Amino acid sequence: MRKCRVGLVGAGGVAQRHARVLAGFDDVELVGVTDVAPEAASALAEQHGGRACADVAELLAAELDAVYVCVPPFAHGPAEEAVIEAGVPMFVEKPVAVDLSTAERIAELVARRGLRTAVGHHWRYLSVLDQARDLLADRPVRMVSGAWLDKVPPVAWWSRRDRSGGPVVEQAAHVLDLIRVLAGEVTEVTAYGNGTPPPVDGADIDSVTTAALRFADGAVGTLSAACVLGWKHRAGLEILADGLALAITEDGLSIRDADGERHVPADPEAARVAVDRAFVDAVRGIGDDVRVPYAEALATQRLALALADSARTGATVRLATATAPTVLANGVTVDA
Repeated sequence: MRKCRVGLVGAGGVAQRHARVLAGFDDVELVGVTDVAPEAASALAEQHGGRACADVAELLAAELDAVYVCVPPFAHGPAEEAVIEAGVPMFVEKPVAVDLSTAERIAELVARRGLRTAVGHHWRYLSVLDQARDLLADRPVRMVSGAWLDKVPPVAWWSRRDRSGGPVVEQAAHVLDLIRVLAGEVTEVTAYGNGTPPPVDGADIDSVTTAALRFADGAVGTLSAACVLGWKHRAGLEILADGLALAITEDGLSIRDADGERHVPADPEAARVAVDRAFVDAVRGIGDDVRVPYAEALATQRLALALADSARTGATVRLATATAPTVLANGVTVDA
């Protein structure tokens, strides 16, 4: 079989990571890259292969087998629409949008076209995830505590609410996605932001956010997000079930039960490689281990935006399965 011909939309940090991984696959050819900063596209192409393209249309004209859309949250939409129209399998980096309407529009187009998709929730490929699921298989989850305590990333758009969505949407989405996998769907959230942006020029996001979550099966939980540090302090979740305590991060799984305490290490880089390997294999018709197609990522996006909306408005947000959230303001249900 000939190599899988891949194009990249975006040449920032996450695109560079995917390019590095894909360039290491013997069955992948990086054909081209486009970015709003032409010099960035040229640099990435020079390092990993292919050529810089002026725009998405020129990239799609190169007879691609797959496209990676690696753009900031606010820039999602037009690139995906062009790729869907061309009928090319598409990998989208998370978060899939800065707003719900864009994500739902893309999801509808993907479903209508029957397009092969994947989204970059690489935590789903952590080697310890199956073990955590097995341990919880016969024990109902009682409580969940998720956190992403970090710094402000060094990109100008990140500290703007209308550009990134804030830490809950842009960073903590990984944790929220894993919460959904291990504890089930969240039906109601109440979140609070501190109303104080981080000390960065032009910032208007909350520097810290905390939220209470209620799950469909009766479990309860919390999520905390912060961007006030100069380092990545902690990112992960803890789960309490009957006679069992689990703590999961990119680095591994800690288990405490009647048999004592133990730690199972994980390799986060292996998960980052696995998410790309699974998508390329699926595009080539070899197996089907895409764990987060676009429709599944939309459910995590709904949860993240519900938390962000609750923190912004001060209202509780209720999530209904497969529908947009409704806001409970003063006891009155209002369509979101």
